[in-house]
Amino acid sequence: MNIGVLGAGQLGRMLALAGLPHGHRFVFLDPAPDAPAADVGRLVVGDYADPDALAPFLRAVDAVTFEFENVPAAALERIAEMAAVPVRPSVDALRTGQDRFNEKTLFRKVGLPVPEFAVAATLPEFRAAVARVGAPCVAKTRRMGYDGKGQAVLRDASPATIDAAWSALGEGRHGAIVEAFVPFSRELSILAVRSATGQTAAYPLVENVHVGGILRRSTAPAPGVPAALQHA
Repeated sequence: MNIGVLGAGQLGRMLALAGLPHGHRFVFLDPAPDAPAADVGRLVVGDYADPDALAPFLRAVDAVTFEFENVPAAALERIAEMAAVPVRPSVDALRTGQDRFNEKTLFRKVGLPVPEFAVAATLPEFRAAVARVGAPCVAKTRRMGYDGKGQAVLRDASPATIDAAWSALGEGRHGAIVEAFVPFSRELSILAVRSATGQTAAYPLVENVHVGGILRRSTAPAPGVPAALQHA
């Protein structure tokens, strides 16, 4: 297939490196002319919503996906409405993944455990959210935060700590969500996929190590994982 990807960053590059051995080819749409994925596929330079960039991009691909959750949902929605090629994952999936409140609300709806959380759009609401969740806690922007950005750890609930955290989050520019601390010994993650025809597959569990909110190392497969946990 010729796969179109919105975004041509390092994740897009990794996606192409995984797909090229299977005979797939990749076309990327990205505003940056020096985007990392340019070396592993064709790069169309332009804004995600620019018709002059979208037209040649869509003519060259059989399906469209995106490399990370911060691409504009409106651009993906426009592509889906044009019905030119299949869009996977869906626009609804992207909109959910872009907002931490929407994510956690969905997880609760389907029965996945999540820590206590509360949202805020103003400083008074933020203070109330911290009081509700309790300290220590983690405050994050609802949208656009990644690699340690848009996050603040509150070790206590003093006014000075709360005000500093609110400032670190951009004073509510992207909304805020306050999450309770979760005790854990290590972080494991798993990547699962489902085809358009309903086939499913899961990769081995991976152990992740973060430093300063940034992923520094992933070990695959995760050491010391019982087979029962992998297939749970």
